Amino acid sequence: MTTKVKSDLKYIADHLPAEASYTDAMYELYVRMKITKGKQAVREGRVVAHEDVKKIVKEEALI
Repeated sequence: MTTKVKSDLKYIADHLPAEASYTDAMYELYVRMKITKGKQAVREGRVVAHEDVKKIVKEEALI
């Protein structure tokens, strides 16, 4: 997977409000990173269906 970190950083910087803090910028970067990792997990088949997760949680609660 090719990352475009510089262009993403520039986009974030260009679209933050003038009064944004470093924390705001870091949060935007964090969210973008998590979305990218999630999409990669889907492409690699490393996901579990929501219904399956609910069954697992319910079964573990009974133990």
